[in-house]
Amino acid sequence: MQSIPVDTTRLGVLRCAIAPEAKITNTETQEVKRDRDGNPVWTVAVTVRQDGRRISVIEIAVSGQPRGIEEGQILKVTGLTAFMWSMGDRHGVSFRADAITPVHGTPVQSKGGDA
Repeated sequence: MQSIPVDTTRLGVLRCAIAPEAKITNTETQEVKRDRDGNPVWTVAVTVRQDGRRISVIEIAVSGQPRGIEEGQILKVTGLTAFMWSMGDRHGVSFRADAITPVHGTPVQSKGGDA
């Protein structure tokens, strides 16, 4: 599997699309995936928008539960790496980070229908 370091400063604004969720390896037993050190792996869906281009959503895996992250919040992603993978006829790119933290002081979009 080829790994490629990603320069997050070139990705524009990174915003939480879906709050952190435990990565499940077995849907029947609800077993949570663990890294080499035995820490649970979590995923965060993040929107990426560069210079007015359309928005892309990527799912980023991270060891340990990220704290203080809410949907709509601007995020700081540290140590982002992309991994090229293939299994049979399927192939794609996965993302992993050393840490995902909220950028404090950023507004969170309202989830309700308040007017």
